[in-house]
Amino acid sequence: MTAHAIEFRDVWKVFGTTSKFDLGDIQREFLSKATLLEKHGCVVAVAGVSFKVEAGEIFCVMGLSGSGKSTLVRHVNRLIRPTAGQIIVGGEDINLKSENEIRELRARSIGMVFQNVALLPHRTVRDNVALSLELRKVSTRQRREVAEEKLELVQLAGWGDRYPDELSGGMRQRIGLARALAADPAILLMDEPFSALDPLIRRDLQDQFKELADKLQKTTLFITHDLDEAVRLGHQIGVMKDGQMLQIGSPEDILGSPKHPYVEKFVQGSSRLKLLKAASVMSPLSADAGDGTALADAPRLGPDAGINELVALSNRHGNRPLVVVDEAGAAMGIVTAASLLRGIQERL
Repeated sequence: MTAHAIEFRDVWKVFGTTSKFDLGDIQREFLSKATLLEKHGCVVAVAGVSFKVEAGEIFCVMGLSGSGKSTLVRHVNRLIRPTAGQIIVGGEDINLKSENEIRELRARSIGMVFQNVALLPHRTVRDNVALSLELRKVSTRQRREVAEEKLELVQLAGWGDRYPDELSGGMRQRIGLARALAADPAILLMDEPFSALDPLIRRDLQDQFKELADKLQKTTLFITHDLDEAVRLGHQIGVMKDGQMLQIGSPEDILGSPKHPYVEKFVQGSSRLKLLKAASVMSPLSADAGDGTALADAPRLGPDAGINELVALSNRHGNRPLVVVDEAGAAMGIVTAASLLRGIQERL
């Protein structure tokens, strides 16, 4: 498999006294949570879950409270051990690793950001970011350099000497992300990191995180109960209920082709316009504009620009085309008012 990817193979997690239940019976009968609690005195948090996260991919696990999503993510760095099944990280079964090997894996290869980032109040922002490096006995000079680099990445350059109580909620979450990035992990585990924030701050951090994840190519398992967040961030989305993974697919699959009644109900009323991106509605560059001369002054935007940005730019610039450019700034195509309207009609 791809290095540094994650794979779950028929993973079960049952909380309860092992003498009170037989996993084989639970797997065969698949009783409701209430029946299992009454009959066996146990709770099934994860039930036969299998999926893969490819390197560099953002995989969003979506579900309501009690669905098992937070229990699931804690298996990746073995904060929780499975009752049955395998969790493969970087091609290796982490359940076979010693405690020292797991500590090394957590320190070097896996970063985690929780909803409550739990910054240490007596340490400066810089020292909070560099905590994992300090534990690894990295020199003071190198820790400082890495911390400043990561603070700049999350747009908090110059805040290193401040303390957590001087920061807003959104800034503290960015410090948590910078701390996770400081060890340069291959994998990021994000457990509802933005759910407690105000909508505008949350949207800004979602955009910033997606940009960082794309730039740094971090393999990310992102836990959320918010469908909009999953659609905006995820390359793939998995929908969970009562410990089961009901459907896995692209945002287009989940919104456009729900395969399970629960998933269909979950996405009901969610507009497919959220799926509209500049790349999906752009037209090829015309022959006479192939050198970019005719479009030199036209507005530029990235291929992932969504409906709100497209409509705002189109209104602001009248009938002028919008040029879609790649990361290097090279023109990929154009979005005209006509192509934008066609894209909107197709998704209504």
